[in-house]
Amino acid sequence: MVRIRVLVVDDHRIFAESLAAALAAEPDVEVAAAGSGPAALRCLERAVAEGRRYDVLLVDADLGGRPTGGRSPVPVRDADEEGLVDGLSLVAVVRAAQPAVRTVVLAGKDDPRRAALALGAGACGWVAKDCSLSRLLAVIRGVLRDETHLPPALLTGVLKELTAARRHRSESERLVESLTPREREVLRCMVAGLGRKAVAERLYLSPHTVRTHMQNVLGKLGVHSTLAAVALARRAGVGPVDLTGNVVERGGQLA
Repeated sequence: MVRIRVLVVDDHRIFAESLAAALAAEPDVEVAAAGSGPAALRCLERAVAEGRRYDVLLVDADLGGRPTGGRSPVPVRDADEEGLVDGLSLVAVVRAAQPAVRTVVLAGKDDPRRAALALGAGACGWVAKDCSLSRLLAVIRGVLRDETHLPPALLTGVLKELTAARRHRSESERLVESLTPREREVLRCMVAGLGRKAVAERLYLSPHTVRTHMQNVLGKLGVHSTLAAVALARRAGVGPVDLTGNVVERGGQLA
């Protein structure tokens, strides 16, 4: 019998243990539980090292007690001092690190915006925490067949959110394309969280030149702050500059 390996990630211990016990009663399901995002990542890494990868991750949407609301998922390195990582951030990290793992978000309430964010982060499903065990098992087996599962009542709202997100992304991409190669490199440094002095040192520019580039970036993007520029860059798919290697200029010369 092919067994499905499931990892339940929820910081409410009673819920996590109860759900794990219910799933474990199925003859073809093997289940474990983790109480936080970092703990879940350790479980995933340990499983890979032992040659027994997980198939499905069930993640609490409000993991860590910090609903993401309207903001985009953040990297694990941005976790708070307790090491808690919110549910949608965990989805994004797992998607990047182990794309074969299917992730399903368990939600306390229906929320089209957050469901759309979950799908954008790489989730394969959004399921109510109070759904029946048979429904949850159907979703688990369905996502392993590359199906996407959403409650019918959320479909219209999620489609609207995804359409709006695509529209915003297209507009953001158009604005980013208006930047010069040097300005795009400065923007990538901004996305990485580098300040003016750090950018100057990295690109071998004077702080005054970097300030001019940053002002030009803000002006061309039509925003008034670095945070807004970074948010727009992320919508356009602009990633941070690689802080572990040397800067490679994509066209143009050092200013």
